[in-house]
Amino acid sequence: MAAPEFLINPAGKDAPTFVFAHGAGIGMDAPFMTTVAEGFAARGVQVARFEFAYMAQRRTGGAKRPPPKVALLQEEYLAALAALAESGPVVIGGKSMGGRVASLIADDLLAAGKTKGVLCLGYPFHPQGKPETLRVAHLEALMTPTLICHGTRDPFGTQEEVATYALSQHVELAWFEDGDHDLKPRKRVTGLDHAAYLERLCEVAADWIKQVCAH
Repeated sequence: MAAPEFLINPAGKDAPTFVFAHGAGIGMDAPFMTTVAEGFAARGVQVARFEFAYMAQRRTGGAKRPPPKVALLQEEYLAALAALAESGPVVIGGKSMGGRVASLIADDLLAAGKTKGVLCLGYPFHPQGKPETLRVAHLEALMTPTLICHGTRDPFGTQEEVATYALSQHVELAWFEDGDHDLKPRKRVTGLDHAAYLERLCEVAADWIKQVCAH
């Protein structure tokens, strides 16, 4: 399996590293990904972005294919981690699908001493419009420290829906009032815009990464 290209936002010597995978429909240089990566780096967390093969192929004129089966994405995430070969503390995660894939491989990596935690930005608890098709079974038994930053009106799992899930005690939730799947609020409801929410996201998540990597 070919090693992916990385986009690195450095944060200085001895900084923890966040390995940041993209969502199903956006590449690693999408505005959301770039804003978060730059925000983390400014707060002392190095960020390493990479793309799964199906997304990277689009850059060379490949067809717009949907993501492959999640088992293949797990293999690709593990290959990316091996290629990165980071010596300092690492937290894995991603936006939506990228965070889901990271959460599926996290416990094995924790046991091997290769990660300190998982950060999910907008977790896809179920497909949009299919609240009965849950993707939470592994989250019920997860042993890895995990933070999920999630909008309360996310169509992939609202706050009311998530409250009914039996998530592991190692899973923390940081709620963003009126946020959608990109953590974007409606300004008429909250008085705040997307930039303000992403700023708060960077503060909350970067602090959490530094805390979890200090242990």
